[in-house]
Amino acid sequence: MTVVTKVITKVIIARYAEKQLRKLPKYIVQALKSWAEAVELRGIRETRKHSGYHDEPLKGDRFGQRSIRLNRSYRAIYKESIEGLEIIIIEVSKHEY
Repeated sequence: MTVVTKVITKVIIARYAEKQLRKLPKYIVQALKSWAEAVELRGIRETRKHSGYHDEPLKGDRFGQRSIRLNRSYRAIYKESIEGLEIIIIEVSKHEY
């Protein structure tokens, strides 16, 4: 008998990111909510497989954090808790090329 365990992941938006979201276009906020729902429903591992988000690890000063693409210009920066049960969105900003 195989036991399947589902890892429960909760997405938390940090206070700083909440403040940023108030100033952003509604379609960006909706894109972030859509990603958060996918993570809570399927888990972060399955959501990372969706190529549209371009989920990638960051380097340098942001080592240990990851980013997702909300659209061509905007990115959300997040980190996973040590237990892997929570995703904390720490920043949502316009990406500079």
